[in-house]
Amino acid sequence: MNEDELKQRLAAQANTPIDPTAKRAAIAAALNEFKRVHADQASEEKNQKKSQGIFHWLRLTSRSHHDDRSRDMKFAQQKWLLGSVATGCVAVFAVMLSLHNPDLTTPPPVDKPPARTPAAAGSNHSSGKEVVEEVTVTGMRESLHAVPEMERHALQESDAISAQDIGALPSHEAARNLQRFASPAASSEAKREVLMKREASSFMPRKPDLEPPHQLETADRDHFDTVATNPIKVTREEPVSTFSIDVDTASYSFVRRQLNRGQLPQKAAVRLEEMVNYFPYDYPLPSAATAPFKPTITVIPAPWNQAKRLVHIGIKALPLAHPPKANLVFLLDVSGSMGSPDKLPLVKQSMELLLSGLQPTDTVSIVVYAGAAGTVLEPTPVAEQQKILAALDRLNAGGSTAGAQGIELAYQLAEANYQKDAVNRIILATDGDFNVGIADPEQLKGYVERKRANGIELSILGFGSGNYNDALMQQLAQNGNGVAAYIDTLSEAQKVLVEQASGTLFTVAKDVKIQVEFNPATVAEYRLLGYETRALKREDFNNDAVDAGEIGAGHTVTAIYEITPAGSKAALVDNQRYTAAPTTDAAATIATGTDTDKASEYGFLKIRYKQPGGSESQLISAPIPVAMDATQTQLREAQFGAAVAGFAQWLKDPRYLGNWSLDDALKLAQANKGDDPYGYRTEFVQLVRKAKIAKPM
Repeated sequence: MNEDELKQRLAAQANTPIDPTAKRAAIAAALNEFKRVHADQASEEKNQKKSQGIFHWLRLTSRSHHDDRSRDMKFAQQKWLLGSVATGCVAVFAVMLSLHNPDLTTPPPVDKPPARTPAAAGSNHSSGKEVVEEVTVTGMRESLHAVPEMERHALQESDAISAQDIGALPSHEAARNLQRFASPAASSEAKREVLMKREASSFMPRKPDLEPPHQLETADRDHFDTVATNPIKVTREEPVSTFSIDVDTASYSFVRRQLNRGQLPQKAAVRLEEMVNYFPYDYPLPSAATAPFKPTITVIPAPWNQAKRLVHIGIKALPLAHPPKANLVFLLDVSGSMGSPDKLPLVKQSMELLLSGLQPTDTVSIVVYAGAAGTVLEPTPVAEQQKILAALDRLNAGGSTAGAQGIELAYQLAEANYQKDAVNRIILATDGDFNVGIADPEQLKGYVERKRANGIELSILGFGSGNYNDALMQQLAQNGNGVAAYIDTLSEAQKVLVEQASGTLFTVAKDVKIQVEFNPATVAEYRLLGYETRALKREDFNNDAVDAGEIGAGHTVTAIYEITPAGSKAALVDNQRYTAAPTTDAAATIATGTDTDKASEYGFLKIRYKQPGGSESQLISAPIPVAMDATQTQLREAQFGAAVAGFAQWLKDPRYLGNWSLDDALKLAQANKGDDPYGYRTEFVQLVRKAKIAKPM
């Protein structure tokens, strides 16, 4: 091996990390060889030399300045000798590298050099020892990871600026200040700037790096409660059905998000009643202000089985002519899990939209939580909108998720600033990932339920996916007398917080319960479509102590029963051998005109509700007729609701649909879109098309 070949091989391995053990062994061998060659030199010559490590022989100096011929000749001989020794040391070093890395003997192709790994590239620029230092920011703990010790020392030398001040800034600003503090000339100016930012922002946790895109698109860790679909009930055995109404829409928004990504949603995410209630319906309002709503009943053939019927019950609440004042507490999750663009940034935009629809005399407070909770904005009139927007703009995501502590602080703030003549409501915006403090749903439910008695309501706005905890948010909203919505786009925020703001914020009827008693003479079987999580016991209907759902101003609520008429061959449950069959044939009874009242009704509807400030319920009732004259508007709204209900069943549990397909849902929805001023129904048609090509999870 000549010197040129050795250089080429060493150059080819420039990017290969050197094993420390091999390096030390090569250096030790070179030192031993050097000591052996120079063992015969005089001790006084050794004392005059100052060691330069292994490379001291490169210093072309001698022990004296004599220029006699004998000294020059001796120095020339030493130079050649030492050069040979150096070449031998390099050869030993190369052999050690070859033993450590066998691939050294086979140089890589010239046209495809080995690529430098990111880790190796980064190591060339690192200096000092890396440490992890915990800092506290307004009651929250954050970490400054991988801070070089030299820069940390510069921070410690700055007596006016502590690590807490740096941790209170976004990460990119902290990095710039770390560099500036290393320069004594610029330290005073940097300190003043950081202190000014610290005074301007009472809560600015460090913004972490965003998750990789493939993690943001993952929904595997989203948590939904799995609930069995309502079964078919035999009317003779169980004629009464009781449930609480529900105006939540979170399920539809989540399903839409998944379908827009080309994925079918997980079955547990599909709640039929929330899919149907996502849309406003053109139901008639009560003619007098004696009640906040009146029921509209429509009976149509079931589109997936013409031998069955759908009993469509619609409710539309009165809008408010003069909305009351609002005292709102924005409870915002700013933990690390909220760092992605579809979470905290969208939360800020959503709150800005909500502000645009409030009255100047309304008040807004802001509480945030991550590793701990803190108040960002004390109660402030909406007239000072710029102050509220500035507080929102300063928020960044980082840390763990102490959601329970945030809820407690929000209730404390709402109670301290309670306004008797206003709607007092907490609006929680989160992905539901509570991982610090109280995380047990039952404990949180109990806490929210107790606070509800003080006149403070809780509404939930869900954001993002990947660790979306729908189950927890549904339970909190139901126990907090509020709605649960899922915000996946700015357009959805516009719908929930602007177009339907009155329904979201202002309740016109609370503890609304529905009870239907079906007539065994006309109905053989029935099943309630959806509302599985809202089922009540029969005795709960008349018990005013039992909590139920709320209806906001202008809200519409829809409930659908599928019934099998008596005597129909479409019945799925056979008559019992040892139980007498019904003695009255519905068709014969209607033909002869006997027992007219029972034979002309499929059932009887009863609705109980309380006024927003009341404690005693009031009753509304109406029969469900077998024969009825429905208007074109009623039929259209019922048919569109049936299309949505059929689509939801196809996504979740299609066992009762027979051969009914997505093409059938598409045709039914298109034919009954109506005016569709906001385009919600047109969007639904597109979602059905996307479901046809979506991939299962």
